[in-house]
Amino acid sequence: MAITHIHAVARDPNSGELLLATHEGLFRHVNGELVQNGQVIDLMGFAVAPDGTYYASGHPGAGVDLPQPVGLITSTDAGRTWRVASRGGQSDFHALTAGPAAVVGFDGVLRSSTDGTTWTTRSIPAPPRTLAAAPTSGTLLATTEAGLLASSDTGSTWRPLSPPGTALLVTWADEKTIVIATTTGQLGVSSDAGATWTLNPTRIGTAEALHARRGSDGGLEIVVVADSKVLRTLDGGTTTENLLP
Repeated sequence: MAITHIHAVARDPNSGELLLATHEGLFRHVNGELVQNGQVIDLMGFAVAPDGTYYASGHPGAGVDLPQPVGLITSTDAGRTWRVASRGGQSDFHALTAGPAAVVGFDGVLRSSTDGTTWTTRSIPAPPRTLAAAPTSGTLLATTEAGLLASSDTGSTWRPLSPPGTALLVTWADEKTIVIATTTGQLGVSSDAGATWTLNPTRIGTAEALHARRGSDGGLEIVVVADSKVLRTLDGGTTTENLLP
């Protein structure tokens, strides 16, 4: 099946396999090949919680027995099957993240939930394009037209961060490491939770999805979908490898 758009990219914390959440459903990158994983659902929002639970939102494919839109759906079997947790037929979360204690999504309104079922409405200075929760503290980051914002109280209050360049996408690589893709097609990294930054001068293209993780050896892996390519870099963007040549 041809993939027309990749909405999100992540790694399964248990298997380490790369996951692509697409218009045509979820795919795994296995031995250099893409393998369809589960039902065809247009995964507009997708996140993997620290405990390995998958969360998603979007639209069901033809013949898929899910509401339109699907609301918040969850999978505890690595995306093979999904169930509606809440807001089926109501919410299409285009921005979605799952931290250690809460799921936060934006469907036109910012909402947070500690159980995936009941939701609290939050305020934010501008609509988020992406949301990211730190793996241990759950500190939220949001890329918005008002800049890069951070919240340590699940979205109740927000404070601005000052990265070098306008952040288009953002993700956490670990509890202290933030990675951004800028509107100028560059990657920026902060190793102190946003206090200081390094911007790589190399332009990788217009980013559509972003994932990062810090390995046990301290190395930083960044995977970015840019100009329809899935690129992996281990040096902050100076050199890249196309995972799907």
